[in-house]
Amino acid sequence: MALEASRRSMSPDSSGRESPVPRQWRNQLGAEDATPKDKTYRKYASGVDRALSLFDTALQEWADYISFLNRLLKTLQARHTNITTIPAKATVAKRLSQCLNPSLPSGVHQKAIEVYNYVFAVIGTDGLSRDLPLYLPGLASVLSFASLSVKTPFLALLERHFLDLNPRSLRPAMKSIILALLPGLEEETSEDFERTLKLMERFKLAIRPSGSEELTSVHSSGDDFFWQCFFLASITGHSRRPGALAYLVRCLPQLGHNLPAEPNKSGQQNGTGEELATKLSQLVTSPEPGLLIRSFAAGLADEQLLIQRGYLDLLVTHLPLHSKVLQSRAKADDVELLLRAAVGVTIRRDMSLNRRLWTWLLGPEPSASTEEAGLESPISAGGNAQNYFSRTSYFEEHGLQPLTRALLGMIKSTGESNPAERARPYRICLSLMDKWEIGGLVVPEVFLPIVDSVRDFKSKAANKSDFVEVLRSASVFFDGVESGLIYSEILTLVARAVSPGDLSVADRSAKLDLVKFILANFNVREEEMITIHAPLTVLSILCMMEETMEREKSSKTNSTPGSPLIGDALDIASSLLELVPERAFSTGSQGKPASSVESKIPADIPNSELLKKIRYFYVTDQGNLDATSPPFAPRDVAELLLQKACSLSCASLSKNESGAEVAIKSRVLMLLLSKTPQESYLDTDKLLTSLHLCLSSKRPISFTTYSSILSLSTHLYTANRLTTVELSELVTPLVRHAWSFLAASEPKYHVETVRSLWVLQTALNPSNRDVEAAICALMLEKDTVGTFAQRQSDPGRSFCILWAHTLQDNPTGADRRGPKTPNGDLKSPPRLAGMDNYEVMLTRPLFLMLDALADERTQLFMTVKTWLSGHVGMDKLFTIFISKLSEFPLLRRHGSSSEPTAPPAQFPPDDDDLELILYYVRCLSNVLRWAPETIWTVLAKRNVRSTAYFPPLSEISGTDDDVTFQEFFLHVCLQCMSSDGISKGEEGRVTQLNRAALTLLHQILLNPYAEPLARLHLETPLIEMLMQSLSSPDPYVQVLLLDVVFASMKLREMLPLELPASPREDKRLASVDPTKGLRISLTGEKPPVAHPTPPTLLKCILAGLSSPTSRPVLDSWISFLGECLPLYSDSIFQVLIPLVETLCAEIGKTFEGLRGLFRETNTAVAHSAVGPETTLISLLNGLEQVLAKGHDRLLAEEARAQVVKSPDQPQGFFGNMVSGVFSTDAPQSRSATANDRLTVLLAFQDAVRICFTIWSWGQGSDAAHQDNTSGASFTYTSLRMRNRARRLLEHLFAAETLECLETVIGIWRESLDEGSDPTRHIEVFNLLPALDGSRPKHTIPALFNAIYSRTNPAALDPSRRSTLTIELQDTDVVIFLVDYARSLEDDAMDEIWQDCTAFLKDLLGNPFPHRQTLPSLLEFAAILGEKVDNTNFGEQRKMRRELSDLFLRLLTAIFTTRPTAFTDTASSSNLSEKRPAADSRKSSIIRLPGDRADDVVGILSTIVPNLPKILVENDRILAAATAISANVIGPTLRSKSFPDTVSRNTLVLLQELSRLPNNQKSWKKDVADAFNDARFFNMAIALVQNDWLPLLKQWAITDKERMPEILARITPPTTAGIVFGVGATSARLEADRKTQLNLRRVATLVLACGNDAFVTDLPPVLDKLVELLSATCTSSPSSTTRAEVYMVVRALILKTSAIHLAALWPIINAELHAAISSVVAPDHSAQSDTYSNASVMQACKLLDLLVCVAPDDFQLHEWLFVTDTIDAVYRPSDAYYQPVALVDEVSEELGAAAGVVQTESAAAAHMAGAASGSLRWPLLGMPGGISDEVGMERRDELVAKVLRPFFGQLSIYAFESTYAMAPLDWEGCVQGLVRDLFDERSVVKAL
Repeated sequence: MALEASRRSMSPDSSGRESPVPRQWRNQLGAEDATPKDKTYRKYASGVDRALSLFDTALQEWADYISFLNRLLKTLQARHTNITTIPAKATVAKRLSQCLNPSLPSGVHQKAIEVYNYVFAVIGTDGLSRDLPLYLPGLASVLSFASLSVKTPFLALLERHFLDLNPRSLRPAMKSIILALLPGLEEETSEDFERTLKLMERFKLAIRPSGSEELTSVHSSGDDFFWQCFFLASITGHSRRPGALAYLVRCLPQLGHNLPAEPNKSGQQNGTGEELATKLSQLVTSPEPGLLIRSFAAGLADEQLLIQRGYLDLLVTHLPLHSKVLQSRAKADDVELLLRAAVGVTIRRDMSLNRRLWTWLLGPEPSASTEEAGLESPISAGGNAQNYFSRTSYFEEHGLQPLTRALLGMIKSTGESNPAERARPYRICLSLMDKWEIGGLVVPEVFLPIVDSVRDFKSKAANKSDFVEVLRSASVFFDGVESGLIYSEILTLVARAVSPGDLSVADRSAKLDLVKFILANFNVREEEMITIHAPLTVLSILCMMEETMEREKSSKTNSTPGSPLIGDALDIASSLLELVPERAFSTGSQGKPASSVESKIPADIPNSELLKKIRYFYVTDQGNLDATSPPFAPRDVAELLLQKACSLSCASLSKNESGAEVAIKSRVLMLLLSKTPQESYLDTDKLLTSLHLCLSSKRPISFTTYSSILSLSTHLYTANRLTTVELSELVTPLVRHAWSFLAASEPKYHVETVRSLWVLQTALNPSNRDVEAAICALMLEKDTVGTFAQRQSDPGRSFCILWAHTLQDNPTGADRRGPKTPNGDLKSPPRLAGMDNYEVMLTRPLFLMLDALADERTQLFMTVKTWLSGHVGMDKLFTIFISKLSEFPLLRRHGSSSEPTAPPAQFPPDDDDLELILYYVRCLSNVLRWAPETIWTVLAKRNVRSTAYFPPLSEISGTDDDVTFQEFFLHVCLQCMSSDGISKGEEGRVTQLNRAALTLLHQILLNPYAEPLARLHLETPLIEMLMQSLSSPDPYVQVLLLDVVFASMKLREMLPLELPASPREDKRLASVDPTKGLRISLTGEKPPVAHPTPPTLLKCILAGLSSPTSRPVLDSWISFLGECLPLYSDSIFQVLIPLVETLCAEIGKTFEGLRGLFRETNTAVAHSAVGPETTLISLLNGLEQVLAKGHDRLLAEEARAQVVKSPDQPQGFFGNMVSGVFSTDAPQSRSATANDRLTVLLAFQDAVRICFTIWSWGQGSDAAHQDNTSGASFTYTSLRMRNRARRLLEHLFAAETLECLETVIGIWRESLDEGSDPTRHIEVFNLLPALDGSRPKHTIPALFNAIYSRTNPAALDPSRRSTLTIELQDTDVVIFLVDYARSLEDDAMDEIWQDCTAFLKDLLGNPFPHRQTLPSLLEFAAILGEKVDNTNFGEQRKMRRELSDLFLRLLTAIFTTRPTAFTDTASSSNLSEKRPAADSRKSSIIRLPGDRADDVVGILSTIVPNLPKILVENDRILAAATAISANVIGPTLRSKSFPDTVSRNTLVLLQELSRLPNNQKSWKKDVADAFNDARFFNMAIALVQNDWLPLLKQWAITDKERMPEILARITPPTTAGIVFGVGATSARLEADRKTQLNLRRVATLVLACGNDAFVTDLPPVLDKLVELLSATCTSSPSSTTRAEVYMVVRALILKTSAIHLAALWPIINAELHAAISSVVAPDHSAQSDTYSNASVMQACKLLDLLVCVAPDDFQLHEWLFVTDTIDAVYRPSDAYYQPVALVDEVSEELGAAAGVVQTESAAAAHMAGAASGSLRWPLLGMPGGISDEVGMERRDELVAKVLRPFFGQLSIYAFESTYAMAPLDWEGCVQGLVRDLFDERSVVKAL
């Protein structure tokens, strides 16, 4: 295309300067006519120039505008009559449009229109047709702000000059003209309404092609283009939509047609009418029917209720649902879009909207009716029923399917996590249910998708409150759905999940999960649901289960669902049964009697028949109880349910199915038993047979199966379905299986098993002893009597477990109802508590256990002995003895004598009584013989009340007062020895009884707590007995008596023994070895010399401890070890390490086995000799003894070495540290002692680590790995193990606080390095508060010692110095100190305050050794300040002042000792932010102590918010803030490496400083310095968006002069003084650089602040922009700054309301035209030089943003740049058509071939389509668009990679984006501008 040069062109700026234009464009925006060369014209043009120059110089007030317009008008009127052109027409047009600014008064507007009128008269119709792009943009916005005095001349102007224009000129501007006229149609009562309406019609006529067929008086076949433009205008013109609605109401053709059932109206609806309707439909839908749909959709989605109401009325009158436009011409997706928008109005809950919507959806009324017709009830009188039926059919035929698809699309497309958007379709469906004709058809289709959508949102919701909000909306919808439909859908889901088919297991499971979700989250508990639908649903599920079983039997190829699915289905059935009340199965429970249903049904009716009837009820009758009766009577449902549940349970028990299946089937049956009537038939015999068959199986059953059988059995009994005899027959097999679960080696189900036995006992009642008998039989089952007697230990261990858990069994509340197993009973009575009724079950088994003490040969003997050492329930054991002994009359006294030897009552002796008394006395003696000494504390401290028994115990003890256990047993012994009236035949037995009583009495008198018995003066009667025994025939009794008498005499002279008086003493006495303490008292005596031990002894001990075969007798080994340790007193340090290693290794293995046991599921019971928990406790006891012996020996050696020192040691500030370490400085003894100490400490470390591992069992993340089925047993076992480990840790910490604490810190540090368990390091801080020895007052000083040991050991007393055996850095200890201090309670400050302040003072005396940890110590001081602020102790004011002094000194020390570290730290932090995302995610979880200690800025940023709490006084706060600004912020921002030195922590710190009161000066200066730094725009984008913009916002809003200050730095372009050469170029580049940076600062401030924040500064901003737009390539600053000018405009468009931008559009139009036109300008031409590559790129981005954002006023000008009509997609068939839009013309000029254009158009359509339903983005530089990553050096590369595809695609992309109706991505647009602003590559570099 040839390039023509025009004579002159007015530059697009406001200066009036000339610049050549390279070419004549079709849209004339920047072109000039070829001018005559005569003198007259030159004079005329000169006058116009002079008049135009007044615009720049003389305009001060609005009157000046009128003066300017008068001058311009007079100048134009002075033309010669032959001249028909306007000189400088582009500038004239721009000035006139600027005079039509809305802010100017109407007088100026009138004068401007007058000038327009004259200009148009001069140029004529042809001139205006040619120059329409020049003049129309200025006039297009007039009606939107015109006053009444302006409207009339404006409309007259249009009528006079525009209607006769060439249609080819009007066509591209048609959308703009429509938008310009629509404001005149908003007020229907205004004077100009009809005139504007006629004008619109005349414009439609003006562009109507010749030869168009006239369809009606107002419509013609050529109006399709007008309607397409009109629909586009109504879609995009939000503010002009009222006018569009008014025009549509009057002029839109009616697109409906009469339905076949309707009568012909006036006889005119014939074939011709149908043809006319078809043509009218084509008129508004050609070529794109989607625009009509979208126009209505946009109107229905408008925010104004009146607009929505008007568009609904339009739908009813002009676009009915049955119209051919919607049914045939429009695409299905478009119809769904319309319906989605239409039903969206129901969100408002406005009846005026809803009434119109119902009318449209249900179709026209068959007869005349009022507006309220649609609201009547469907059950109306007379013929209205047919009316409603026909309207329902109408909706079902024309609207049901698209509406359903639209709603489903809304439900599925709400992928965002916004709860309001997610709940929107639910609320719409709820509103649709108000109209039953619609809701009744739609709801069944959307019910399940809505529920599934809610479930899906649960996993995506950002927090629980969001999900609750969505669930609330869904629940309201759910509650409105008919119960029959709900249960029909539930039943359908279950059927699809369990029936045979091609569905995958995952799909089947998902359907069942959905049912569970419904039951768990929605209301399915209405009366009709729980009495009718729930039982029928359960019956259906049970029938399906039976059918599944039958298919499995008949076919080997199993296509049915797996066991887990069956279990899930039965879970659903049980959940439903829990909802069903008992009245659901009683006669008359339904509202309507089932007269048509037989009262009885055959028992053998097939499942298929049952399912068929239920399916018919739900599918055909829709489960509607108002229309039909249920398929079965309530009684029949009950019997059918019982029959099916019984059958399933029997089959499950017979086939030995898994425990889970047995459990759930049993649970279903139990639930039915609890709810069905007693008279309902149940095949109990079949069920009993199955129970016996399962229990008698040789294969072991799982615990779940056992628990299910037991629960089912007891439930059958309590429901009177079993007799007592039948239940008793089940007791023995049940107890036998329970016994196997009580094995000591399998602690998994101990607690649950014991509870189940008490459930069984409760069912049998307390007087029944069947359970006790079964236990006794099992205990004696494998015993062998005789010479080689054998009694195995396993029954004894099992009894010990039963005993321990029974005594702890105290069910409360729900616990009393049974064990928490899957088959828990719902209605079982409260069960017996084991701790209150233990005698019922355990008395006889207890004595069978104690019998083993009489025979030391058996294994059971050692088991019983060990059990007695455990002290579990010893008081209960002695209570049983008292209960038994109190039953014998032989032991009672005469009368009420209080003599201890009063003769017993005279009762004839019974042989059985004597034998039983003898048995009990011997048994008690054996107990006291083999039990540990600590058992005497029970006998001495526990009392028995005489009146608690009948007859009262006073008949035995001789006193009515409470007596201790030991005193009662003493009186029993005395009564046994003083019994009279015994016949001679009984002498042998009486002698045996006396011997046994004397033995027991001797034991009692020798016990350590026998002193209270001295008050009885036993020696007197005992001496008398001894005298009497001289005549006794059995002399051996005398021996016993002598021992007893001597003991009594000794008792009288015994010094008083103190009973334990405190819990701590109790605790000590209750330990395994009470005779040995952890520490020994230090004396000056030399320890005795011991014989050397044999070398093999240690190996033997180690082998015994580590051998698996020694586990049953491990306590013996531990005791043996304890007895042998004194032998190693001289060589204890040599054996300490191997002993501790072995013990720790065995503890570790045992603990791992125990932990693995509770993690496993469904493991087979594997019996071993002894339980792992018992083994673990024994090993820990041994470890404690070894460590205690080694440490005692170490203390003794150090004490001897200490003797040479003075007793008065110098005390530093650590003098209050409790360490217990005594060392010496003597060189001759230090070496050996130090080695011994190292040995002991290494052993301590091993012990601490293994104990911490045990203590942290089941805590943190480890809790998720436990087996839930054994929860109670796990809780019991883990608590027991953790408590034992905690006690040992307490002893270790008390002995060596510092070393143990360092070991714990080492564990913490290792957990941070590993990172495998993110919660393990937290457990350390949970451990320390749990230990008595690690209270803060001990731990904090120890931490200080550890710090000093690593930073400045010379300043520390040697006795408090760490041995440094743990590899820890000083930063590790300090960071631990910080975290530990943060974890402390606020009240702990009282304990540690003095230590902390003393430490900080001492440290500040010489801070240099601590320079690496000073920042963390500052954080520590800040934590102290925060916690002290929350407490109230001591002298608060003095303490706070002292702390603030220390804090400020620490802050100063940091800046003094490491002054250059901050910029390096920040730089490294910034680099770390640029690492890959994976690394950053990992580091964000756990930061290592070294990284934390080095992050000075991060530490300060966390401290600064709390400075008011720490420093209190404002001057101190200000001093600290100033110091931080001066030493951290200032150097960072002024560093040579800026902005690389700035990290996110730096900006967070700066933000926190800005929030401090009275600190405005320092932080504002820092921000200002950084913002004004030329390197600021090289900042990382992420920092700008997240941190700098909020900071700049705060900086800008505090001072309104920020923007004027920056604007004042921008100098206007000038050419004065410019010379050639390097100096001139350098000066120009410097001016360009400064101007670019200042413009970027302006844009950045606009983006940082809120919308319309700089409206008051807008005029000076625009003035500066206008000045800069006048720059040329040689001015200073030059035109290089145009790119930044465009960036400022982009920022203004994004952050300023369109109403404030009216003055901007004339400048933007001209400037964009010039910039884009320069793309095809010749190289090195003035235009090409003026617009650099960067300027062109930014101009394109500005246009792109304008098209995307589409401000209201810009839509009036959009046609100048892009084709904004339907022509963008459907090019006219006219061969002479050429696009007028600038980008299309430039695209052609760049040589794009037709094929390329089509390809690019297709690509643009695809990208815009992809954005539909999501967000609307600009085309350049955004995801899925055209990349803007291209070099700016070469114009041809820019054209090829960016500009050509951009120009080729922009028009189609704009149209498709509008068509997609997606919301704008504001955030994405802002991010794109921020990327450009902070791209320093485009900033000019100085020479």
